[in-house]
Amino acid sequence: MIPRFVREVAARLPAYPPALLAAVAANALIGERLNGQRLPGACGKVVALEVRDLGLTLTFSIENDGLLARDHARPDATISAHAADFLALARREADPDTLFFNRRLVMQGDTALALLVKNTLDAVDLRALALPAPTRVLNALRLQFRTPL
Repeated sequence: MIPRFVREVAARLPAYPPALLAAVAANALIGERLNGQRLPGACGKVVALEVRDLGLTLTFSIENDGLLARDHARPDATISAHAADFLALARREADPDTLFFNRRLVMQGDTALALLVKNTLDAVDLRALALPAPTRVLNALRLQFRTPL
């Protein structure tokens, strides 16, 4: 469970800076898997990850080169869960289908898009990822600031 103080602070933060950091990290680490070229059906779509217990929603568009953080964009699909469930998924300590059927992982909107993103992320073994080369991080940053928000 997230401490109350952390929840209150996170709920007051603007969503764009954390979404920007998450997009840069995702693009640097797994950008070759989660992009519009690899997932043409998702290209140009907006996906939101809602961390319910933090009151935080991170919104991204899936573009040819990777994820772009978005501010005030209406999502085509939303995937929501508590922070502990997202963390358990990342650590492979929880099965996404079990969380889904227990209503701890909720997908709304374009469920085909949400499933595509969920399955793509689920196929990545985060434990096998290494720190990205500095050039990948710079390219991920460049992607965020290339397109007007």
